[in-house]
Amino acid sequence: MRSYLWFLALAFACTAPKSDQEVFTEQQREALFQAENLDSTSVETDLPALEKALIAQGLVDIEKEIPGIKVELKYSTTDNFFGKDVYGDHIRCYLQPLVAEMLGKAQANLQNEYPNLTLLVYDGVRPLSVQQILWDSLDKPDSVKPLYVADPKIGGLHNYGVAVDLTIFDLERGEVLDMGTTYDYFGYPAYPDRELEMLAEGKITKAQVANREILRKVMKGAGFTGIGSEWWHFNAFSRKQAGEKFPLVN
Repeated sequence: MRSYLWFLALAFACTAPKSDQEVFTEQQREALFQAENLDSTSVETDLPALEKALIAQGLVDIEKEIPGIKVELKYSTTDNFFGKDVYGDHIRCYLQPLVAEMLGKAQANLQNEYPNLTLLVYDGVRPLSVQQILWDSLDKPDSVKPLYVADPKIGGLHNYGVAVDLTIFDLERGEVLDMGTTYDYFGYPAYPDRELEMLAEGKITKAQVANREILRKVMKGAGFTGIGSEWWHFNAFSRKQAGEKFPLVN
């Protein structure tokens, strides 16, 4: 389609009578404009409003940037701690471009060592508008809420687009690796800091910890850091660094 429009524009320029040259020049400009903007117009028209807002703020779709990565946006389902779909028709994961580049390195490292495995992302950027919904939905005192979700008045690393929640998917078996708990499980069995204690109590197994180690290895090798209470959560930058590099995402 694009090549046809270019051909049409050039044909107008070359074949028009001299008296009509100005008219055909305008038609040529229109054809060239359509050729240049055909792809972006057709794509953006169909995007959810939230996705358009993320693109406008400079974030990137990780599935377009990282070959083979999988996404299952948990907050676009009810399979999360809140039991609530807060994204609606938005089902794609976005991150800051630099963070997506780091995540691409983690994916490449994983597949170089384990060709049958791929990263499966559960959450990336979380706009402040969505953060507010989660904050309001949590049935706990405000003084306790920060243990579970960042205060939208302050913002957390997900709100900067520099944090990612993810696991590992086995392509041969068609299922995620067993990490000992589900995503969004709030309890000691999900705490990396409590793994030795949980192993001793039989709450998790050595095989489950080994699977977590694979995830930690590829993420840390790409420059991410984990946290002590969620095996699935990794940060590309500290809060101070994020605030210096990026604005909060609305």
